[in-house]
Amino acid sequence: MSTFSLWAGDSATMLRRQLRHMLRYPSMTVILVGMPVVFLLLFVYVFGGMLGDGLGVSGGRAAYADYVAPGIILLTVAAVAQGTAISVAMDMTGGIIDRFRTMAISRASVLTGHVLGAMIQTAIAVVVGVALLVGFRPTAGALEWIAAIGVLAMVSWAITWLSVALGLSTKSVETASNLPMPLILLPFLGSGFVPTDTMPTVLRLFAEYQPFTPIIETVRGLLMGTPIGNNAIVGVAWCAAISLVGFLWARAAYNRRAAR
Repeated sequence: MSTFSLWAGDSATMLRRQLRHMLRYPSMTVILVGMPVVFLLLFVYVFGGMLGDGLGVSGGRAAYADYVAPGIILLTVAAVAQGTAISVAMDMTGGIIDRFRTMAISRASVLTGHVLGAMIQTAIAVVVGVALLVGFRPTAGALEWIAAIGVLAMVSWAITWLSVALGLSTKSVETASNLPMPLILLPFLGSGFVPTDTMPTVLRLFAEYQPFTPIIETVRGLLMGTPIGNNAIVGVAWCAAISLVGFLWARAAYNRRAAR
């Protein structure tokens, strides 16, 4: 068998392991998906009337549901980073990795299993379903939905590799649970919940040039038909850069800990 075939087979085994963990301990998935749903209900039903009127379009709460839903979807992707970092840290501190090292398996497959499992755990469909129930009315056709799903997959891939690297770089599960918090906060400090031009100058500049804003605007444009401009190019560039940094960092950290 080729090296690729061995890696693919071992990665599939590690993915099944991650899926079984999710089924055995569903509380983590419930928390990761439940938090964005709570934020969606909070912003639409508590703040939606006022914030919707501030968008300058008719519709009030319904208009704000259309505006905020793409930001909540991205928040769902970012929230999974915390669970991934915790899962990786538990493996690295629990002794299971030492057992894997004594087995004839591809070392890279351990990380790949975590990445693919985290992407499945994102469960964006649940958030989209709740958003539709509270008034989200996308205008996208089939091609736009496929493109939006592709963008979300790229973001999930990038953030997951970064969270794997964070989990590998910590010495305790507690530290791993705290490191991804900035990733969860970034959608709030972008255009996910309010337009960036309503922010103070310093915060507006940060919001416009941080990674999540062009990605949110791309997803919003695909689903709602709003102008995308160069946000798609910038968003893809951010995803590629984060994926590369996360992958190289994770591989280096894993090899370094494996050599100890």
